Amino acid sequence: MLIKESLESRSQISVNQATQLLGVSRCGFYKWLRSKSGQVNAIPDMDVRSEIQSIAVEFPAYGYRRITAELRNRGYSVNHKRVLRLMREDNLLCVRKDFKPKTTDSRHDLSPNLVKGLKITRLNQVWASDITYIRLSGEFVYLAVILDLFSRKCIGWNLDRSLHTELALKALTMAIETRWNENLRGLIHHSDQGVQYASEEYIGCLKAHGILISMSARGNPYDNAFVESFIRTLKYEEVYLNEYETFSDALDNIAHFIEDVYNKKRLHSAIGYRSPIDFEKEKEMEMEKGVKTSKVLNTVS
Repeated sequence: MLIKESLESRSQISVNQATQLLGVSRCGFYKWLRSKSGQVNAIPDMDVRSEIQSIAVEFPAYGYRRITAELRNRGYSVNHKRVLRLMREDNLLCVRKDFKPKTTDSRHDLSPNLVKGLKITRLNQVWASDITYIRLSGEFVYLAVILDLFSRKCIGWNLDRSLHTELALKALTMAIETRWNENLRGLIHHSDQGVQYASEEYIGCLKAHGILISMSARGNPYDNAFVESFIRTLKYEEVYLNEYETFSDALDNIAHFIEDVYNKKRLHSAIGYRSPIDFEKEKEMEMEKGVKTSKVLNTVS
């Protein structure tokens, strides 16, 4: 129980330190943890994938056999063939220090692309989502974002150490809480075919709010170009200019860039060299003016 409490504040103490302090093995702890969560017989690929990436960051020269051995030391019951497959899929064989972890696992065709060729003319017509990685000094963390494609405003985001569904779901929850009203029926949510966006929890949340589901064609980044552009801006104007030491350091800086710089101040050529917030305010004023004009005309007639 003490180890579990230590894990919940990972920035303060590592699993290795906690197990050493309490005189238990890491292998035994991980086996106990999986037994408590009902994962004794099967460990999902995403869990193993995240642990492999963690080991690759710490030991960039390790091949699949050494990584298999380290996984077993950490309590993962996996064979070298499975590790080899996952490393090959994530381009981790003969890994260099600058490797880029894979943030999606596309093996499905769930939804058509509803955005291709669509003319976007209003707020809350299309929300687009994506996930990227952020390098810290000793690990990778992951950022999920949601943009309103009309204003380019980032309306939802979440930074986490895990690629599990909750990473993307928290970004979606943020977007819904800040933008939702009953007039948004027909809203389209667009994403790539990542497993996070195809999960039961994520799709269930979209359907519960009447949001239409759209996905890019497999392996075609141009279908989600606006969000890719946002991520590129974030990387070049914030992430690459800093060397984040800790998770909290990355969180504070990225929050400042998204909320105070990108949304409020940064000028976008696609929206007439205005910031997303100024552009949205202008459109809301135009809408209110149009409603008042319509009411006057109806009264006169």
